[in-house]
Amino acid sequence: MRVGLLTEGGYPYATGEALVWCDRLVRGLDQHDFEVYALSRDARQEAGGRTELPGQVRRVRTAPLWGEPAGRRRSYGRRQRRRFAEHFGDLTVAISVPGGPDGAQADRFASGLHGLADLARDTGGLPAALRSEEAVRTLERACHTPGAPRAAHRARVADLLAVTEALERALRPLSLDWYGGGRDPGLSGVDLCHATSGGVAALPGLLAERRFGTPLLVTEYGVRLREHYLRRPPGRDERSGPVRALLAAFQGRLAAEAYARAALITPGNTHARRWQERCGADPERLRTVHPGMDAARFAEVGEGGAAAGGADDRTLVWVGRLEPAKDVVALLHAFAEVRRWRPDTRLRVIETRPGDGPSGGGYPAHCRGLAAHLFPDEAANAHTPGDNPVSFERVGDPEVPTLADAYAAGSVVVLSSVVEGFPVGLVEAMFCGRATVSTDAGAVCEAIGGTGLVVPPRNPRALADACLALLRDPERRARLGAAARARALELFTAEQNVVAFRGIYLELMSHCPVRREEVGADGAPLPFARPAEARVPGRWTAGRHLARTPRWAGPGPAPRQPLAALSEEGA
Repeated sequence: MRVGLLTEGGYPYATGEALVWCDRLVRGLDQHDFEVYALSRDARQEAGGRTELPGQVRRVRTAPLWGEPAGRRRSYGRRQRRRFAEHFGDLTVAISVPGGPDGAQADRFASGLHGLADLARDTGGLPAALRSEEAVRTLERACHTPGAPRAAHRARVADLLAVTEALERALRPLSLDWYGGGRDPGLSGVDLCHATSGGVAALPGLLAERRFGTPLLVTEYGVRLREHYLRRPPGRDERSGPVRALLAAFQGRLAAEAYARAALITPGNTHARRWQERCGADPERLRTVHPGMDAARFAEVGEGGAAAGGADDRTLVWVGRLEPAKDVVALLHAFAEVRRWRPDTRLRVIETRPGDGPSGGGYPAHCRGLAAHLFPDEAANAHTPGDNPVSFERVGDPEVPTLADAYAAGSVVVLSSVVEGFPVGLVEAMFCGRATVSTDAGAVCEAIGGTGLVVPPRNPRALADACLALLRDPERRARLGAAARARALELFTAEQNVVAFRGIYLELMSHCPVRREEVGADGAPLPFARPAEARVPGRWTAGRHLARTPRWAGPGPAPRQPLAALSEEGA
């Protein structure tokens, strides 16, 4: 099977989203051939190079979603300008006016999107048209359509220019030469398109599904629309309200179209599944596939139990990235309450990678300052474990050389987030056999499944009470840690993830058989050139038997053979 893997800002680049799970998927399904179609987000990502690719990746094609569009800018004739105005008008009205009776706006968005795709195919590209004055005027008219929200009505010229520029970059896949023509079949030659998100990465798959009937599989471990809302909080977003509203509406419409056209959608957890259902995904085509993680690097700590790695039963451990969504401030206040009842308790805050800004500024500096304020008598050596009840460290330091050592540093692992998708750090702690205290955010309850304590977010008192309950009961800690490790090994390993997608690939191909015709060197069709995806072994599948099968060389379809003749031939 040939699989077109569609990515945005990730694989095969050495940095970016979905890098790890895509690489494990490709390496685990080595019986298939992969073609990677990657969209990069910035110049730094491309300059960072690519990860080492296995042999089953037959080709890689890339295109940027940043900078100036490549290629020559073509001017449209009058008929082409009329087509552009019609289709771009449909698309902009669909993102300017919410809702609509019986999905009318969703249909209008799909009509405009595919109309623009056809125009790009016929004329060689859309970038010049999408950055033209006509595009700005069309968007302005859409913003004043009856039913448009107040934010759209308030859009000024600068806002309209920003939105059209963002739409031009997001719609660049429509103008790419990835869809066949000439000697390069592109996406017309793949059997399955697998998109790593329901956002811009799914656009090539949407066109392949519409033009060639290629089934589309959409996998999301972080819903793109949700990430759009959370990436920049309104108070810290330099973009105006109209720009944010219009681009969020575009992302929502695009996600809904991808979900509507996909043969199957595989969210990584129930939290992502609820987002997809709210965006219009059909529940019957949703199938949860938990992300796979490498359990081997945590095996030594997990098999050793609570005493592995020199764990201190008086130590709480927080592991992650220091950023506001992780709410380490609430954790510090909770720890102050823990110290009132257990003065010998310590808290180790261990960063896996730098948060926003340099190490000494931004949110990490705020957390360090708060720790010094809450524990003023012991703050002289805040960076030395053992001299202060709260220590700030980083994976790679001499005290915590590896991630497994970070989780082994204490007997209870704490997660204090207010916003969380799939809690990777929590699952890593479960692999290490650690008892956990978590806040109820994102997919935490789904991941933990009763093998840890869960409290409401932004509630330091509840967080402190749960930590004290585990610190005082070593038998309960050991029991919860063992149950957590067993659950993680059952649900969240890389092996179960690969097995799930192997079955999904074959299932989709069984419903959408290959329609591509194979030809020989002389251009004549080659019947049975592509074997079935699943076949029963036996003597009747041997090559010499297939060689005896007569081929019809006359005009028209092959004549039917009598059942007796077929029986004699197969004997």
